Amino acid sequence: MGKIHVLDRHVAELIAAGEVVERPSSVVKELVENAIDAGSTAITVEIKNGGIEYIRVSDNGCGIAREDVPKAFLRHATSKVKAENDLESIATLGFRGEALASICAVSHVEILTCSEGEALGTKYSISGGEEESLTDAGCPKGTTIIVRNIFYNVPARMKFLKKDVTEANAVANVLDKIALSHPEIAVTFIRDGKQTLHTAGDGKLLSSIYTVYGREFANGLIPVDYSLEGVAVRGYVSSPQNARPNRNMQNFFINGRFVKSRTAMAAIEEACKGSVMTGKFPACVLHISLSCQAVDVNVHPAKIEVRFIQERPVFDALYHAVKSALLSGDQPKQVSLKPRDMTRSARPSNPFEFEQTCKSKFASKQEPANPLHVNHQPSLKEAAPAALEKKEDCQPQISIPKTHAFQNYVADGVNPFDLYKGRLQVSQSFIPAADANTEKKAQTAQQPKPQPVVSKETDSAPEDGKRAFTEPFEGSSTKFIGEAFRTYIIMERGEDELVFIDKHAAHERILYEKLKAEKGAGAMQYLLEPITVALNKLEYDAALQNAKAFLEAGFEIEDFGTGNILVRSAPQYLEHSDIASIVMEMAGYLLEHKNDIYAEQMDWIYHNVACRAAVKAGNINHPQELIALAERLEADPALRYCPHGRPVQIVIKKREIEKQFGRV
Repeated sequence: MGKIHVLDRHVAELIAAGEVVERPSSVVKELVENAIDAGSTAITVEIKNGGIEYIRVSDNGCGIAREDVPKAFLRHATSKVKAENDLESIATLGFRGEALASICAVSHVEILTCSEGEALGTKYSISGGEEESLTDAGCPKGTTIIVRNIFYNVPARMKFLKKDVTEANAVANVLDKIALSHPEIAVTFIRDGKQTLHTAGDGKLLSSIYTVYGREFANGLIPVDYSLEGVAVRGYVSSPQNARPNRNMQNFFINGRFVKSRTAMAAIEEACKGSVMTGKFPACVLHISLSCQAVDVNVHPAKIEVRFIQERPVFDALYHAVKSALLSGDQPKQVSLKPRDMTRSARPSNPFEFEQTCKSKFASKQEPANPLHVNHQPSLKEAAPAALEKKEDCQPQISIPKTHAFQNYVADGVNPFDLYKGRLQVSQSFIPAADANTEKKAQTAQQPKPQPVVSKETDSAPEDGKRAFTEPFEGSSTKFIGEAFRTYIIMERGEDELVFIDKHAAHERILYEKLKAEKGAGAMQYLLEPITVALNKLEYDAALQNAKAFLEAGFEIEDFGTGNILVRSAPQYLEHSDIASIVMEMAGYLLEHKNDIYAEQMDWIYHNVACRAAVKAGNINHPQELIALAERLEADPALRYCPHGRPVQIVIKKREIEKQFGRV
């Protein structure tokens, strides 16, 4: 007996439906695209319980004639393609005639529709591919489709759906793309009874971007408008200063359709070379218009992947469009002070130059200097009276750029500002020539006695703020020699070894171990002004679902609505300017590695934070900072490798050096 047999119609439809309907967001995408093809100017989407139990899509389009309603739910029934030649110039978003048939095969569907000129509308119900009823109904022009209990008859697919909040955010992500692809359409999204998205539908792309991604993102964009060889590119690209740690905010639309294109990604990243830092990626919302015959969208049922007949014209148009936009937008930044900043001293160009700020300035309730580096941050109400009590004491008013992160192993209670005061007493051999004049100016001011930036475990510094750098460490025969290439600490150990320490690798390993041991508790520092971070809906969902992981890394985050999260605290080791970027990286990583075990996720996060916070090769460091770092390594021989596996230090024997000089 033969083994091959024809599948039952119902089974065949369930298999076919699996290609189109993967999750509730797939249903929303297909229904909204049909609404756009119907000429709608306003579309409303409502979901409940992530869209698993209830989806409603309403539009004000042309509607469907009564006699066409049952046919619309048949497989391969469509009004958009009639002949083979039509496939070569597809201008609509849908054309396969599979969406409604696939949706009704795995759910309960009800449609209310009324076309132009009809006195009554039509109500039609179908479940599991089987027609239930067809009746007249009163309804406005347009179409409303309600989908209930998706995958009710396919338990194997139902168990693969995610939590309600995850599925709802996937729907929100789809609608974000729809809103950006068609700014002329007013898109409204209602989630469990609460409206979370509403675009104006005024045809202005920037207005839609502002609504979808927020003010911070929209303000960092540069307009793009360019045409080349029949390919037109318009939209916006982020300025180099607002580049992101991943490609999740790159949006490409070809003839009004959201697509993922390696050609487009490669073109804009090539255009940004030399402008955007390595490891960063430009964000963009770019509309690409070209002939329908030049692009094939009939690649996959989801219609996200496309093929170009000729990729070079598309690449060139995108490259030159973004390149010219960056050149025109790369003007000197105009800085405007906020009203509350008008009473603050101007930030010095060099950390050694500062003004003396006395009682009169404290009386204006000025913010305390360097608020991010102290262990205890008094409120402004506490800080101002304390300053007024010291009538004769004038504190230097300076916003110190934290270029070094050695506070991590500095003794508790030592103000990092002392680091800069201590530098005023360093010998000229440790100060760059460019800072010589600054050094002399700073020494003319009456300063409190500088305090050494050393660990409790290290030797006390001499009274003049310096230590005898060639003295052996306490209880050790190791001596500090100097620093090579602003990267490697040189130590002499005993009488027969030279030790070279990679200061970045060493500091990174120390911070990694500290973060891991404290689980964020000791490293966390509250920010005077919380930072708003814009994410796409999927990253946003990943960040909020992993708030515990952020907290264990020293970040306190909370929901700020519409794809934004608020960062209220961060590890004290980090530069303030790095916080938003690191949060974006963490959200992107947690999204892409959501199936990894928690310990592996945390290990990556600790690695990343430690690497970003550690002192960098090329930084100018005080010799005492280098000594403190070397002593920390000397005290713990287990710190042999950085978190990435690179050696922290190497040892060269005296005999090897003598061989090179022919002494042995």
